Amino acid sequence: MATSYAIRTFGCQMNEHDSERIAGILEADGYVRAPVLEEADVIILNTCCIREKADNKLYSALGNLKSVKEKRPGTRIAVAGCLAQKDRDLIVQRASHVDVVFGTHNVHRAAHLLEHAASHGSIVEILEESVRDDVETFPSALTARREDKHKAWVTIQIGCDNSCAFCIVPSVRGPEISRPFGELLDEVKRLATKGVHEVTLLGQNVNSYGRDLALARRTASASGLAAAERTTARDDVWWCGLNWTQDRRARPLFADLLRAVGEVPGIRRVRFTSPHPKDIRSDTIAAMAEVPSVCEHLHLPLQSGSDAVLKSMRRGYTAKRYLQKLADARASIPDLAVSTDIIVGFPGETEEDFESTLEVVAEARYDSAFTFIFSPRPGTLAANYQDRFVPREVVNERYQRLRHVVQRSSSISNRSRVGRVEEVFLEGTSKKNSSVLTGRTRRNTLLHFPFPDSSQLAELPGSSHVGSSDARKLLQTGAYADVQVTDAAATHLKGEFVRLTRQAPQVRARIPVVAV
Repeated sequence: MATSYAIRTFGCQMNEHDSERIAGILEADGYVRAPVLEEADVIILNTCCIREKADNKLYSALGNLKSVKEKRPGTRIAVAGCLAQKDRDLIVQRASHVDVVFGTHNVHRAAHLLEHAASHGSIVEILEESVRDDVETFPSALTARREDKHKAWVTIQIGCDNSCAFCIVPSVRGPEISRPFGELLDEVKRLATKGVHEVTLLGQNVNSYGRDLALARRTASASGLAAAERTTARDDVWWCGLNWTQDRRARPLFADLLRAVGEVPGIRRVRFTSPHPKDIRSDTIAAMAEVPSVCEHLHLPLQSGSDAVLKSMRRGYTAKRYLQKLADARASIPDLAVSTDIIVGFPGETEEDFESTLEVVAEARYDSAFTFIFSPRPGTLAANYQDRFVPREVVNERYQRLRHVVQRSSSISNRSRVGRVEEVFLEGTSKKNSSVLTGRTRRNTLLHFPFPDSSQLAELPGSSHVGSSDARKLLQTGAYADVQVTDAAATHLKGEFVRLTRQAPQVRARIPVVAV
């Protein structure tokens, strides 16, 4: 009988993408997915360490799994990801029933490490960094098991070269490394042939994508190596894209990548996350405005509206500069939706600082925002600011005030959509009501609407005589529909079906071949 596995993911899209890679590796090795996590032969917790809450969730989950291990001693439990990278020894100390601990740089070793644990006992393996030339250590070089056949994440870079005082990412993900331009395009083209039509480009700071590649090619050219490399390896176009050969500065290549990915046949929507406000450039805004497949949504993390706090955070911009970049983006991109991240209670934040944040948030008119209470992370600069920590009761009160301002802006923005017809990418039925479909607009807003009558599905060839069961088949995940917005809340829209504009493409299932 095949070994079963289950993965629980904590954290951001990068963690979720890593979990897809781990699942792909295990299934290629003959594992099968377990329907219930606690019943799996192998249980993997893929972790985040950005905030203390994620730590608590992990150790709570490990505590619950201790009884699973006691009932079924053969169960193997693994902890992966950012927290494993940071707290390798502490995890073993607090949860001795864990069999495998591996970090962010050796995802490709998941199956080998689990096999080692089965044969030789528990193992901790942490690599300190990734190397661009070592293809196996780069997560996006690995096979993935995607939850959605029509959407995919594409990692364009790993690591981060910024030094934000509150962020532990550089410590657990390492320095910034960009993937070659041609390699990314090849991956997107392969995804498109498999039925994917929405891709999200992932990076810790996508704005700076490719600067390291361009610098490396310039250095190679200056040293006389480039010509020789062109005859034995990849050329400048593969590393940096065609546009760079006309402008060989050591510059970011993200705008070029957006344009190239957006032109891949079959790709209807392109998203990206996350950009850094200090690095967003006019060429990126122009690409968003000019490439039809790039969605009208910009996630632009503010973190604070106080210049004093931003300086203490080491963010590299002022509130005025941030608002100007936001205004430039809105002026260039019609109907742009903007989301953000905001931290409340950063060490030293005064009431005046917080009032400045509220003013910026109100002026920015965000469509949505992820709001967080400051969480000191060991290993970050801000963790050393204990003498400036803001009292918890003050932070909680500020957090509620911020949420009120954010929700007010979100509600106003969503209400302005009432009466419009939005194109939605169908994501399935509502978790609360199976008679309601849910989809996402180009602006990344959830839109819920009831199943239409079969008579409303007659526009497409071959769908003129559909019944209710056929309607459900036509309105599968991956289809596109026009929906008229009839109501709005702070977090979502409601509407009525207008027409089916594109059926979900048929995707052939691929069965992993296992060598024996």
